Amino acid sequence: PVSTHRAQENVLQRVLQLPVVSSTCQTLQRKYSSTKESHPLMASVCEVYERGVQGAGALAMWGMEPVVRRLEPQCESAVAVANNLACRGLDHLEEKIPALQYPVDK
Repeated sequence: PVSTHRAQENVLQRVLQLPVVSSTCQTLQRKYSSTKESHPLMASVCEVYERGVQGAGALAMWGMEPVVRRLEPQCESAVAVANNLACRGLDHLEEKIPALQYPVDK
């Protein structure tokens, strides 16, 4: 079923809520966790990688914060327009591809 546009609707949240996407993410998370649990060496490599990603993300956000603050007023309307267009495109995809409404195993 095609959803109606709600105020402040976020296309990323909608995509993540699609059954096919959410079930795929859950499957990947389970496989990642079970791999970490069953292979101690892999677990230590994964933990180092996870800490590196978190650190890089925090550093990137810290570095981008002044730029984002300056650009926020100008970008806000452009982001809203892009989000609206993306939501309409997602409406069209949901209508044309019913399989998006089913978990990946179906």
